[in-house]
Amino acid sequence: EVPAEVPAEVPAEVPAKFVQLLRGMAERGGRDGAVLNSANKKRSWKAPDKGGNKDANHEKPIVSGPRVDSLLHIDGSVLEGGGQILRNAVALSCILRKPIHITRIRAGRDRPGLRPQHLTGIKLASQLCKGKLDGNEVHSSDVMFVPGPMEQGKFVADTKTAGSVSLLLQTALPCLHFAAGPTECHLIGGTNADFAPPIDYFEKVFLPIASKLGVNLDCRIIKRGFYPKGGGEVVVKCSPIDHFKPIQLTTPGNITHVDIAAHVAGALPIKIAERMSSTARSYLQHHLPASVKLQVDNIQEPPHAAVGSGCWIMIVAYSNTGCVYGGSALGKKGTPSESVGEEAATSLVTDIQSGGCVDSHLQDQLVVFMALARGRSTLRTGPLTLHTKTAIHVAELITGVKFRVTGESPDSFCVVECDGGVVV
Repeated sequence: EVPAEVPAEVPAEVPAKFVQLLRGMAERGGRDGAVLNSANKKRSWKAPDKGGNKDANHEKPIVSGPRVDSLLHIDGSVLEGGGQILRNAVALSCILRKPIHITRIRAGRDRPGLRPQHLTGIKLASQLCKGKLDGNEVHSSDVMFVPGPMEQGKFVADTKTAGSVSLLLQTALPCLHFAAGPTECHLIGGTNADFAPPIDYFEKVFLPIASKLGVNLDCRIIKRGFYPKGGGEVVVKCSPIDHFKPIQLTTPGNITHVDIAAHVAGALPIKIAERMSSTARSYLQHHLPASVKLQVDNIQEPPHAAVGSGCWIMIVAYSNTGCVYGGSALGKKGTPSESVGEEAATSLVTDIQSGGCVDSHLQDQLVVFMALARGRSTLRTGPLTLHTKTAIHVAELITGVKFRVTGESPDSFCVVECDGGVVV
């Protein structure tokens, strides 16, 4: 039973034990002097008066500690209805110290609720901020998360499956930039997995563009891991920053060169990589201007650098205005190598021809950073994906920042803009 003194804003279905958890953390407080007003939209801050500073008392938006009446409810089934809602919500909750209650997690999936990868990701976020979790078990569709103060140091997150390491990073990366000090995360799982960006994409496409927003991360691939064994290892190191910077990416320019990297690992022969890259090269030669330089590398991973066998191809295109686009595909049993190469090349060309400055896989990954950046961000994209619309929904819900989308059309580019400035 919920105690009578709990504010009416806390719904009755919130377990009493969690209300007490919220109450305890609220009593310990967040940053000194933080006071949340009743609209939950503005925080007043009275700075300590040092040395007779007459301007010490003033108002500015800041992040407060958790309060019982600030529990934010999020429907995990809306729009894309998958793990992205959980990842983005937990990351923003961790950074802004806003307690959240997510229900109907992955309700639209064949196997709803938390999978090992999702559980590992939110546990990592909880470690990063001394948070408290309720509902943190596989298959759970209802999770409550109360963040605490950010930590620093070394952390390990092991999915114990082929769950994507890249998706673990989607949760952890924003948080690492606001840690109490330098952090190092040792992530274990699938480096190249279905339904997730490969770690190669994270390194070669995401990081170069995210660096424009102030993302500063050292990423080292120790070992590759594939379905079903997983076992891949990635170590990332990050030093905290004061804030993210706004991004202005509105001119696609012209593609100048493309790197094609086809990989095989384990027992698979190098000829598989050669067939993937050959098909991809041929496709690109027919669909890109003749002036575009194509660089091909066929790579046999050394035995110590992979767990199990796998093959994949990563294609990265660069424009003369600083845009970076990626197309990738993962080999599967029974799928011809040529089909894998063509899949990656087709994806890349489609995104380039959409007229955006980022590919369809990157647009949603930048939304959290745009919301947190201090200033106006403007991003030209191809048609918005459902993942991007979902990321915008979650960011607006948690941060209060409003996104504006102009020119949206299924067949054309659009412009996504927001005035960030959530102070963390």
